[in-house]
Amino acid sequence: MKTPFNKKNKGPKKLLTVEQKISRRNFISFGTFFIAAGAAYGGWKWLYNSPEETATVTAGARAPLRRALNKTELAFRRVFSNNNLVKTYPKEMAAKNVRHNEDIGSEGKIDVVAWRLQVKKHSGEVLSISIDDIKALPKTDIVYDFKCVEGWDQISHWGGVKFSDFISHFKLDDQAKLQYVGLATPDKGYYVGIDMPSAMHPQTLLAYEVNEQPLPPKHGAPLRLIIPVKYGIKNLKRIGTMTFSNNRPPDYWAEQGYDYYSGL
Repeated sequence: MKTPFNKKNKGPKKLLTVEQKISRRNFISFGTFFIAAGAAYGGWKWLYNSPEETATVTAGARAPLRRALNKTELAFRRVFSNNNLVKTYPKEMAAKNVRHNEDIGSEGKIDVVAWRLQVKKHSGEVLSISIDDIKALPKTDIVYDFKCVEGWDQISHWGGVKFSDFISHFKLDDQAKLQYVGLATPDKGYYVGIDMPSAMHPQTLLAYEVNEQPLPPKHGAPLRLIIPVKYGIKNLKRIGTMTFSNNRPPDYWAEQGYDYYSGL
């Protein structure tokens, strides 16, 4: 093996010992870490000191973060396809005790017989649809991994009618050509806005059963949204009204600083 040559001193270059090589690598590693940490802290401090977004349909987030979230939504929507299906599981894997977090807008009991889904067309016409009208449509079941924005997930079993079948049966195809659908609880306490491609995804359900039993109040009786391509915050319980628009409908958690799209 040739000995390295030191051009400056016209003699052989002194080789580093093993200890010197380790020290040098440690120095480089720690230096890189502290530079990266400093850059991360600087970025966080810049974002923390940035002004909050101007409250519109969304609110509560720093303006640069909201801009980033909106650009991310555009990127997701460009590649979104109804051919991309969420993984499903056998019924045996579904949780027997299905977890739930909040009861916002769905507190207390509800008269299922008297309940009606108010579907408000863009023209102003309103359809009043009973739970029996919905149950008369072909039923679809899905067992999938429900994901909460808080970080937990759980395989659960839901049954109901495909949102796309609901749209077709009640001749709402012209409404589905609009950009968004808005859903709200009967008391308007909780509300979500869903981009139409996600709503029309073949796995999106208007669900009236969990584990092959009618929904209990805590899970949104008599009708809730199950939308596997979104986080749980979009899966509205106890639907009272449905609207259609080319503009983003109000969204409860987007007003608290969360991502409007909330896609998976």
